[in-house]
Amino acid sequence: MQVQYSYLPQQFADVDSILSDIGDLARSGDFTLGAAVTEFEESFAELCGLPHAVGVGSGTDALILSLKAIGVGHGDEVITSPNTFVATVGAIAMTGAKPVFVDNDDDYTIDLNQIEDAITSKTAAIMPVHLTGSPADMPGIAEIAQRRGVPVIEDAAQAILASIDGQPVGTWGETACFSLHPLKNLNVWGDGGVVLTRSAKIRDKLRLLRNHGLANRDEVVSFGHNSRLDSLQAVVANRLIGQAGWITDQRIANARRLDEGLASLGEYIRIPRRRPNIKQVFHTYVVRASDRNALVDHLHANGVEAKVHYPIPLHLQKAAEYLGHKRGDFPKCEADCDTIVSLPAHQHLATEEIDYVIRQVRRFYQESA
Repeated sequence: MQVQYSYLPQQFADVDSILSDIGDLARSGDFTLGAAVTEFEESFAELCGLPHAVGVGSGTDALILSLKAIGVGHGDEVITSPNTFVATVGAIAMTGAKPVFVDNDDDYTIDLNQIEDAITSKTAAIMPVHLTGSPADMPGIAEIAQRRGVPVIEDAAQAILASIDGQPVGTWGETACFSLHPLKNLNVWGDGGVVLTRSAKIRDKLRLLRNHGLANRDEVVSFGHNSRLDSLQAVVANRLIGQAGWITDQRIANARRLDEGLASLGEYIRIPRRRPNIKQVFHTYVVRASDRNALVDHLHANGVEAKVHYPIPLHLQKAAEYLGHKRGDFPKCEADCDTIVSLPAHQHLATEEIDYVIRQVRRFYQESA
């Protein structure tokens, strides 16, 4: 059996309705910040429970423009975690600010108990990452941020529809940044991103920043970027946004089945921790595994497309050498990067495929014992 990590062939097996909508767009010529973008922004804001959404060119741009919208720039510091995709840290660097790392906790997200010690007079923002679709401790982070007067930008690229005590991620900070990359839970046919905010003032800044700072065709209010969500991608998103609830529910159900099948391997596998007040949406289903690299080789040899997200933490990447970190600085993150593996859990998997993944993991450890 072959169990693919990517679900795109199944998701887009029937594309006629989307192609029909794209044909209508082509005939209208409404290509730039068109009606489809406005429709998507309104639908996305309603889906996530905030008044304003601004479509941008990518999830990375969502982060960069959010930081710029709250005034982050050269000489500032932004606190985040080194266990994340490069876009989080790259966005901070692209504003001219310095990334300041805090180790992660048992849920792969920033350790609440270490944040306050990292705050200095130069701290301009805290950027928690809801990695794997698991929310960071936003009530605690929001309390620290409010008390210390530091804005929060949520990197929610992997966490659409995740929530804490029923409150969606993306509703805790000044802004929240989402990616519409093809491998996200809500995706399009290329790059795309969206920023959520409850502030009309920040919304207006973001609209300027994504479109060269243009107030209208002829007047430039401030210099900005060219980072508009393409109308074509918004057309795709408008077709898919109605599936977001089903996608989330199915991923949660698949994760539960993996939990049940792997729970007895506690000596070798640590399944994701379950917290009753947390809705985790499983952009990735990540376990900590003994002899991780050999397990991945075994799974690949037997048709299971497992992944590692991410084998090298950001503070040990060449790009981050200027920050002066070394191995041992963030031991929890480093230990996770050496042991975690992502198993297929996407919404198009059949029960038989999930059970096959479980059997292959069990087989590896039984044969290794």
